[in-house]
Amino acid sequence: MPADVPAAALGHVFRRPELLRQALTHRSFAADHNERLEFIGDGVLNCAIALMLYERFPQMPEGDLSRMRSSLVNRDTLYRHAAALDLGASIRLGEGELKSGGATRPSILADALEAVFGAILLDGGFGDAYAAIERVYAADISGADTDAIAKDPKTLLQEWLQARHLPVPEYAIVQVQGEAHAQTFEVVCSIPALGVRAKGAGASRRAAEQAASARAYDQATQAPQP
Repeated sequence: MPADVPAAALGHVFRRPELLRQALTHRSFAADHNERLEFIGDGVLNCAIALMLYERFPQMPEGDLSRMRSSLVNRDTLYRHAAALDLGASIRLGEGELKSGGATRPSILADALEAVFGAILLDGGFGDAYAAIERVYAADISGADTDAIAKDPKTLLQEWLQARHLPVPEYAIVQVQGEAHAQTFEVVCSIPALGVRAKGAGASRRAAEQAASARAYDQATQAPQP
């Protein structure tokens, strides 16, 4: 295992190190790249997180479990964990991707981490993959806040509006800044019926929409009702 992928963090010693090498190979580097492993990794990650949440929250209904799982397996969370593991230092990239900052690009890092999970599944079976995912996500699962995660700001805002028979909010990107590998999105969330217009920023459109939704929710719940 490359030194840049901490063995203690993943808890897996590869019997077939070529699987890890493939998981850390971007399509710009070689034909034998990590996209098929990413596909497998996405499946095992969703299954493992679903099992963890099922056991952690025995009384939570299916809809809330699904929303919580989505918040844990999305690209932003995967990127955060991949960056913490310093996967970027180990990913093999083509010259063009390397020069354009691919080693720090959220999408490349998130996909590589999923591919690593897929490689562990093929190398050691579901038990090993589950254990690796559990190690990476331990703090997320143990510190999970059902109110904060099960219903993200967009969901909270939409449900609050629907309960009052108001139209769903409107979202629009107003600005994108930075290089392709380190972009910042600015989004406006509007609720014309309440005169609410809130801005939010993030490393992805989704993150920016969530930030804007949180501010719009604060404004909406304090505004005079029509």
